[in-house]
This record gives sequence, C-alpha cells and structure tokens, in this order.
Amino acid sequence: MWTAGITGLLTGLALIVAIGAQNAFVLRQGVRKEHVGAVVAVCMAGDAVLILGGTAGIGALVSRFPEALEVLRWAGAAYLLWFAVRSFMAALRPSSLAEQEPRSKNSVIATTAALTFLNPHVYLDTVVLLGSLANQQGAGLRWVFAGGAVTGSVLWFSALGYGARGLAGVLRSPRAWRWIDAGIGLLMVFLAIRLVLH
Repeated sequence: MWTAGITGLLTGLALIVAIGAQNAFVLRQGVRKEHVGAVVAVCMAGDAVLILGGTAGIGALVSRFPEALEVLRWAGAAYLLWFAVRSFMAALRPSSLAEQEPRSKNSVIATTAALTFLNPHVYLDTVVLLGSLANQQGAGLRWVFAGGAVTGSVLWFSALGYGARGLAGVLRSPRAWRWIDAGIGLLMVFLAIRLVLH
C-alpha cells in the first residue's frame, strides 16, 4: 500500500516539477506576494480534479476525442503568446516590487485557471498518463497511487508559491524584474511553439 502511494507521489512530482507556464506564474505571484493562497489553491484543485478524473477512467474518454486536445492546443498557444507579449511589455517598463500595480484576485485566479486548463499537456500528463498508471496498480491500490500523485501536487505548489516569497527581498529592483519578465516572455513563446509543433 505504501509503495503505491510513494510511487504516485514521485511520479506526480516528476511530471509537475518541470518548468512550464503554470509554474512560472506561480513563482511570479509568490515573489510578488500577491494572492499566493488563491493561486496555489487553484493549481492544487485543478491537478486533483484531473488526476482523480483520470483514475476514475476519464483518460480513456480523452484519448477517444483527440479533437478536443487539438482545440486546447491552439487556444493554449494563443494564450501563451498573449501572455508573452504582456511579459515583454512589462520588461520594457520595469518597476520595483513596491511600484508594481496590484492585480485583482479574480484576474489572478482567471489567469491561473487558463494556464492550468488551456494546456493540452496537462490532460496527457494527469488524466491519461497518471490515470493509466493508477489503474495499473489494481482496483485496491489505484486510489492510493492517485492520492500520492495529488499529495505531490500539493507539496510542489505550496513550496513553489510560498517558497518564492523569500525571494521578494532579492528581487526588489526594476532591473531584476526586467530580467524576470523577459525570461517569462521567452518561456511562454517557447512553450507556445512547442504546443503548435507537437
């Protein structure tokens, strides 16, 4: 029983930890100390719903309708490019952490949800892959595996969001934010191109 849970935890972490648009946004919000709890909660809840849905058998449904993933692929790429443009514009007009205009909680939650659910890879990783691996554990252990994967998500997003708050002092200057926004913009362009090509 413990083996299935630990395997789920490590597999979930291996898939979640890779730097992507969602992780970059969580890191940014953590550094800004802005609505971190809401961002972390949306990411954890999104992963939990998708992992548990995959374990319940929704992965087979997703695999049967590749057209849905295709729509998500193009919508996700468009959103990432829009996010990249915003990041580049912010890099051209950098401001210190204290000068940055706060965003509303609803806006931050909407952005987090878009970065979570407009990425077709999240469905392949959580619903299809983790769901399939969970169901290979057998009827008695599949939910233990899924619970381990969900725990990995909870640990990762909590550590990323709240751990990033410690970087706020180091990243106070406008120059640091110029580099952060430029880096996030480049990452978003790279991820959008990857989405389109794959």
